[in-house]
Amino acid sequence: MVVAGLAGELACGSALVTGTNGKTTTARLLARALHASGLTPVHNTAGSNLMRGLAATLASVAGPAGHLPASRRTIGVFEVDEAVAPHAARAVRPRIVVFTNLFRDQLDRYAELDTVAALWRGMIEELHGATIVLNADDPLIGALPAPPAGRRLLYGIADPAAAGDPSGAADSIWCPRCGNRLEFRAVWFAHLGDYGCPECGYARPPLDFAAVGVRPCGFEGSDLRVRLDEREIAIRLPLPGIYNVSNALAALAGAVALGVPSEVAARALTDATAAFGRAERLTVAGREVAILLVKNPTGADQALRTILAEEATPHLLLALNDRIADGRDVSWIWDVDFERLAARHGPITVTGDRADELALRLKYAGVADGVEVQPDPERAVRRALARGEGRLYILPTYTALLTLHDILARQAGTARFWERREP
Repeated sequence: MVVAGLAGELACGSALVTGTNGKTTTARLLARALHASGLTPVHNTAGSNLMRGLAATLASVAGPAGHLPASRRTIGVFEVDEAVAPHAARAVRPRIVVFTNLFRDQLDRYAELDTVAALWRGMIEELHGATIVLNADDPLIGALPAPPAGRRLLYGIADPAAAGDPSGAADSIWCPRCGNRLEFRAVWFAHLGDYGCPECGYARPPLDFAAVGVRPCGFEGSDLRVRLDEREIAIRLPLPGIYNVSNALAALAGAVALGVPSEVAARALTDATAAFGRAERLTVAGREVAILLVKNPTGADQALRTILAEEATPHLLLALNDRIADGRDVSWIWDVDFERLAARHGPITVTGDRADELALRLKYAGVADGVEVQPDPERAVRRALARGEGRLYILPTYTALLTLHDILARQAGTARFWERREP
């Protein structure tokens, strides 16, 4: 098999990053930290996270003879689809696996969260001697066991001031051990927080990497204090939102697990830039454009929360597709808290294959004035740019992101995402 053969030639082994949200950003941050330590990451930067994406990434650096260049510095950093993770793990035999979170996403593909968690537990049983890096703020992930002869490292947020609105979409509120309802002492977002079961005593496990200080700085990012090894380090994270705090912790823990000094990893996070479509910013026709990928209720809620913390009446372009890579079932939009836009929005342009359904959802949310439906994405971009001033926020699903990003890159005169070079 191509992946197994070429991955076996990576001198420093491989790391996998999987989960519902945050895979691309976490893998990007991890690759930057490894690069800063002097290693040469082989990384699927384009976000193709099925086995064909891993094969293409490895083949792209192989020589004419079909082998990777001889180097003692190469290391694989692969984000992988939740369901593909067990297959990828068997092929690359990773040194570490980072698990970011589990949210309801593409139920037509993944089924319920317990199904994915069971799949991961089976995978972990085969990771003999490896390290798993777990988001302890997620009840299902905090319950995952260590691999045989391996270890687990846990990261999470430990600043009560970072607690958010507990009324948003929450998917994992039941104890993974006894099935009773969990009690949350704090909720960062969705079902991620500091939890405990009043029946069996299951609780969030102790944190090896804890964000003990989180100071949001709007769309410019957050100032963090992270405790590890009984000491603290400061990180100026230039990525917005509490969810990116979680992604940064995952990358920091993964880097340290791979032998990167924590100070080196922290500096790399401070110098981070947004991944493709993940709070990425462009200048188009004289306007700043910010793109935030949304693909499930939790991601959409956090995107809206981040935007509304920054803007009193944001100008929006929303794009909803229902293609294979998006998930055919778009009923999830009815669980997004669009109601928070009812009294606080500027012009809203709606596009995509399911633009009419998204516009209907906005109407039921009390958001009708100022909404314009434009199914054609090129026309939608032109209209959205023309309808207001200041920053335009674009919230697309995955395949809509690909289309819109190509349009924006052409207008901005920047490289398309697959043409960019990453460390």
